Amino acid sequence: MAKALALKGSKRLLHAWAFYDWANSVYSLTVVSAIFPLYLGALFRLEGVEEVAFLGGSIARTPLISYVTAAAFVVIAIITPLLSGIADYLGNKKVFMKFFCYLGGVACMGLYWFTLDNLLWGLFFYFLGVIGFWVSYAMNNSYLPDIAFPEQQDRVSARGFSLGYIGSVILLLLNLSMVLNPGLFGIADHPEQPAAILAMKYSFVSVGIWWIAFSQYSFYYLPKGNRREGARSHIIFNGFRELRSVWQQLKHTRALKRYLGAFFVYSMAVQTVMLIAAYFGESEIAWGSDDERTLGLIGSILIIQLVAVLGATLTAKASRAYGNIRTLVVINFLWVLICIYAFFVRQPVEFYVAAACVGMVMGGIQALSRSTYSKMLPETQDTTSFFSFYDVAEKIGIVIGMSIFALVSQWNNSMRPAALMLGVFFLLGIFLLLRVREQK
Repeated sequence: MAKALALKGSKRLLHAWAFYDWANSVYSLTVVSAIFPLYLGALFRLEGVEEVAFLGGSIARTPLISYVTAAAFVVIAIITPLLSGIADYLGNKKVFMKFFCYLGGVACMGLYWFTLDNLLWGLFFYFLGVIGFWVSYAMNNSYLPDIAFPEQQDRVSARGFSLGYIGSVILLLLNLSMVLNPGLFGIADHPEQPAAILAMKYSFVSVGIWWIAFSQYSFYYLPKGNRREGARSHIIFNGFRELRSVWQQLKHTRALKRYLGAFFVYSMAVQTVMLIAAYFGESEIAWGSDDERTLGLIGSILIIQLVAVLGATLTAKASRAYGNIRTLVVINFLWVLICIYAFFVRQPVEFYVAAACVGMVMGGIQALSRSTYSKMLPETQDTTSFFSFYDVAEKIGIVIGMSIFALVSQWNNSMRPAALMLGVFFLLGIFLLLRVREQK
């Protein structure tokens, strides 16, 4: 019997869309923020090395992973508009979403074989995981106008965020139990690897299985995609043509153009902090034992997650009282202080304080940045194209931010000067925001 298609705005369809956050958020929390940084540091300590040979030179672990991440986002920035343009015309959005979901899930499982002896293959799996997550996430986001009416979109988007947080925390706590008590899960020491490291490798496999398995519910109910009417010319490069059209239109909207410039500068710093915070904590803080490092780092990640919800709420209230631009200026100034503080952080308690501060401003600046951009868009224009431009600008900013962070860290053999460098970007963001006229 053929499956009955769920109607736009129906509870079943809205829940299926939001449930993809439950499926894929385990990657961003377990792999990006918690277990993989611990695993990478453990590999280096196990081998007793600070640097590894890579492409004819030697490099420390954090600059190495920063360069690989930056390279992945170069690919993401290129292929996302290209695939969006093709999906728009062919109406096969779900095919692309499935492909990159499975690519990311399989890549997570491939991290099981990540070793320093097998470095290039391990980095290749990490590279594919980044691409799989972000492209499938972008495809899922683009479904929102297709499955929900305008008055439903804020609510269902928030539901997705909540489901993602709950699901990722559940799996992270399970993975933490595996790492700290591997014997309870039948994981024993291996002649070449301690049980804790094996547990981390199994964690990567669990993320891939969770991501692929739970995404099936979303794929079952989500429509194939809306096929654009009209001639099928320039299908492949249509997404880039739309981005160029937005760039041309920005010339006539000074406030929006100035705001995008400010966003580009401070967003590259925000996104870099999100991607390297765990690596900073893993290598720069005097944790003591390996178990203390594991508990401390994952505890810090959970603090950020919890406090971010409060920060987003307080930021929303501040923006209503004082305006979006003024609030963003204050948040950027707080980021400057955090970057300065990070330069001096060395003890676990100090890092917990830094994590709480990051959580307080991280949740707010992301939500407020996007809503500020939305409010400044010309009413008569295609908002989809403008948001595609916004997303590409954000990804290019990540490439620049991660590359600069990696270079400064490599030159100084420490991430602390690189943290100060990020503070410079926030200062520049303040200057550029002050040039934006608040819209009423």
